[in-house]
Parts: sequence; structure tokens; C-alpha cells
Amino acid sequence: MQIQLSNTGKRFNREWIFRGLTHTFIHGKTYAITGSNGSGKSTLLQVIAGALMISEGTICYTNQNDQAIADAEAYQHISIAAPYLELIEEMTAREFLTFHQTFKPFIKPLTSVLAYVGLADAADKQIRYYSSGMKQRLKLAQAFFANTTVLLLDEPTTNLDDKGIALYNTLVEEYTHNRLVVVCSNDKQEYDFCEMVIRMEFYK
Repeated sequence: MQIQLSNTGKRFNREWIFRGLTHTFIHGKTYAITGSNGSGKSTLLQVIAGALMISEGTICYTNQNDQAIADAEAYQHISIAAPYLELIEEMTAREFLTFHQTFKPFIKPLTSVLAYVGLADAADKQIRYYSSGMKQRLKLAQAFFANTTVLLLDEPTTNLDDKGIALYNTLVEEYTHNRLVVVCSNDKQEYDFCEMVIRMEFYK
């Protein structure tokens, strides 16, 4: 999947978060979005994901055959992990991931996914009883193991301890090949693998 932004901008009320952003995100490439707090990193990521409407410009999704993908169908090709995305805390991890797979199938069996991210022993515990680090592992699991061509990550090591950060690095090494990956972060350890950096201060 390729995502093309042309002269895009987003504002809330009268305040422009970013403007004049033109960039093509190419399948198989890795990108980092950096900038100070409040610079619009997360807003841009949500625009790319199709979760926020742009205020000006255009955004276009195309498949690998250069055929247009309707905006309403783009979500099927995109997975995202971000601190502001809520989990269904009344569900267990097993129930949550089973439900998630009805929208985006996984590339590995569910039991393997839970074991990979260290949640096998807590698979049938309600998510509301999870620590913040366990919740982050679950968010990474549903994003990395979804059968999608686009992977969007916002501050992906939030709430993770050293072991969790090592898990993230392993996920990046093993499950980002042949995907379009965009990481929002100011922590170089989170996006060190990215080939291109987009700095939000250039689009004010």
C-alpha cells in the first residue's frame, strides 16, 4: 500500500496543527515522525490512518498495482498501536484478540501471539487487571501480528520495562519486512531503524 499526502493540513478550530505537508509513504519503506510535544506527530499519524479528516489538501491510498483504495476501506490495510487507543477492558486478552481478528486476521495462531508477547499466563484475565506494561504488549500484539501492509506506531515503548523494550525491538526486526512502517517518537531507540525522518517543525 502507498499513501500520498498532497499539501495536507489539519486544524482544530482556528489553530493549525500542521500545513503544507506533501509526502508519499511507499510500501516497504520505514519512516519516523518527530517533533516537540504538541507539534502534531500523533495528529499526522491519525490522518495517515484515516482516523482524522484533513482540513486542506488530499490524501490518497493505492495498492501495489497502483489502483486506488477507497478511504472507507483503507483501515483494512492498516494496523496501529498508540497510547491513546483504548482497549476493551471488560474482555480478556484472548477475547479481545479474537474479536480483533474478525476485522483483521492475524499472521500467527492466537495462542502463539499471546505467548510471543509474554501474555500466555494472563490470557484469560480481564484486561482491566493488567499492568500498563501488559496493556502495551497487547496493543503491540494486535498491531504487529495483524495481516496488514501498513504498520503505524505512536510512542511504541510507552510503559514498557527493559524486557518489553527488547520485545519491541524483536518485533521490529522480525515483523516489519515488506510493510510500510511509520513511527511517531522523539526517542531515537524507537525509530532508529527508520530510513527517513519527517520533522513536524517544518510544517507549521
